[in-house]
Amino acid sequence: MMSIFKFKVSWLKKLIKLKLKAANTRNLVTFFIFVVTVLTVSVAQVTTAAKPSLTLQLLHTSDQEAGVPALEDAPNFSAVLNALKNQDANRDGKPDYPNTLILSSGDAYIPSPFLFASDTVFGGQGRGDILIQNALGFNAIAFGNHEFDLGTAVVADLIKAKENYPGIKFPYLSSNLDFSTDKELAKLVTADGQEASKIPNKIARSTIITVNGEKIAVVGATTPTLPTISSSGNVTVLPKQFNDKNPADIAALAAEIQTSVDTLLTKNPEINKVILLAHMQQIAIEIKLAQLLKKVDIIVAGGSNTLLADKTDRLRVGDKPAGTYPIIQKAADGNPIAVVNTDGNYRYVGRLVVAFDSNGVIIPKSINSKISGAYATDSQGVTAVNGKPDPKIVAITTAIKKVIIAQDGKIFGKSNVFLNGWRGDVRTQETNLGNLAADANLAIAKSYDSQTVISIKNGGSIRDNIGVYTFPPGSTQKEDALRLPPQANPVAGKKDREISQLDIANAQRFNNGLTLITLTAAELQTVIEHSVAAIAPGATPGSFPQVAGLAFSFDPDLPPGKRVKSLAIKDNKGKIIDIVIRNGNLVGDPNRTFRTVTLTFLATGGDGYPFPQTQRVDLISKDTDPSKRTGLATFAPDGSEQDALAEYLTANFRQTPFTQKDVPPAEDTRIQNLKYRQDLVLLK
Repeated sequence: MMSIFKFKVSWLKKLIKLKLKAANTRNLVTFFIFVVTVLTVSVAQVTTAAKPSLTLQLLHTSDQEAGVPALEDAPNFSAVLNALKNQDANRDGKPDYPNTLILSSGDAYIPSPFLFASDTVFGGQGRGDILIQNALGFNAIAFGNHEFDLGTAVVADLIKAKENYPGIKFPYLSSNLDFSTDKELAKLVTADGQEASKIPNKIARSTIITVNGEKIAVVGATTPTLPTISSSGNVTVLPKQFNDKNPADIAALAAEIQTSVDTLLTKNPEINKVILLAHMQQIAIEIKLAQLLKKVDIIVAGGSNTLLADKTDRLRVGDKPAGTYPIIQKAADGNPIAVVNTDGNYRYVGRLVVAFDSNGVIIPKSINSKISGAYATDSQGVTAVNGKPDPKIVAITTAIKKVIIAQDGKIFGKSNVFLNGWRGDVRTQETNLGNLAADANLAIAKSYDSQTVISIKNGGSIRDNIGVYTFPPGSTQKEDALRLPPQANPVAGKKDREISQLDIANAQRFNNGLTLITLTAAELQTVIEHSVAAIAPGATPGSFPQVAGLAFSFDPDLPPGKRVKSLAIKDNKGKIIDIVIRNGNLVGDPNRTFRTVTLTFLATGGDGYPFPQTQRVDLISKDTDPSKRTGLATFAPDGSEQDALAEYLTANFRQTPFTQKDVPPAEDTRIQNLKYRQDLVLLK
């Protein structure tokens, strides 16, 4: 500052000498006022220039959602995370970034073989997932939607400490969920704004984390669509009405979050750094929130599995960034705000190293792309940081692996092809796994009611492939990807191309119950219109359908509610039984009916589906005794999706392998997207 000041004075002295030669008194007075003003402004500019007062290392993730791949990826994740946390480049015995936070924006677990194996190993489902979160050292985690998939009683069971189980060692956060209305969770709520280390096993809107004497506020937020995409019990979700395309609803959500931020800062005026953990399912919503909020510095997004990365980040083979890391926005108070996210499933550690000025505002120019970004947790990523997996996490996954391997030795069918369960595909187009699962549901439904002709499930219920997605040695191009049938597991006695209990359970982790419902032709039109209403560029809505017993075409460029052009009921050989929609118009008697099987989750309004309750019959058996279950697949309840698929494979593909290859949208026949192909639904 002094060198700049000296330059200003020197420059002004020269200017004054020139002025004195010709100036009158009045001009001199005016001139000296000008001089003082220049000096004052110059000094003020120098003294208020952004200067780092704190450099923070934020290590983050979301959507951990352990499935079978987590047996390897969770230990690798710990290796990369701990290597970054303890990095000591100059080898002085001190970490390069002593001010470090470890945070997640939710979906710490998901119903899966991994989660259910914990019941055998640790005496309760999901406990292995929580023990991993504890070992990773999370300071706080926001509630996502999958935390609630098995109901609030399971959430409470995982949070609370019990004999031989510590529960969560961090607070769970959400500013727009009111837990006081839910009997399972109300007792776990604690006062907001407490030090995180002092409130393990608790729920709050916000918390404070102190790093080396510096207090940082952390606030959570959860998608307001929670009641329609999960099983949130009696938890009150705010705002109660929410449409992500309605700016007023986004503003209402921002207001809920802002209230928690303002309340916390009012009670703690010394705090000027705020991080929001926002599990909004769409990063576009988190970006909109960034522009509406005040006094928030960083948003850790969640639920969309959006991989943000910069050019210096080495990604896993076949992965491509969906945006730059981080996304810098201008907040409502005019300050910069950073939005960060990575892909989930323990595949990446997100790392943001950023400086704050003396006012607690982030300095975007302090973010070095060579340091901040996405760190892959594959074997190459572990080697790159010289990481070592946490022995505690290795022990957890090893124990769970033994249970899972036992499941991989129970064979129900064969496939000569890769069964496509990729999130981005099952939520946007017909896939061969979607067809197979819908066919299986229809087959088992017919055994209960022979009049059943339609099967509708949501793509979001499919959570993984059955088969292997890999690349030839040395290849990094997506077009070189190999999609292979299920691979052998010699340890479990599984052969190539065999489909095991583990494959089935991993792909359909929720194991939804099945429900029979009767739809009129008009109601069927409404349901199918809803199923494709959320399709938009870049969107992967879980409500997108996978179907059997019908075929339809739709135009995604038309307004929602008016997209379906053709729809026909067809038998298993593709013969048209009934034409329901032609040229976008309902054909025939709108009150004629079709017996339909769907998921109980959808039948009860999940994903916003408008199913009526006409002649509803829930098929899933509540008998928990495997010895009383029918058929060959007794590992899952009768009338459940896993049971339906296992029995269908046994009946049709135990000796003769499944051979239907997955095809691109231009070749889809059951769900014909007119953006990619001609409408052939009604051709006989």
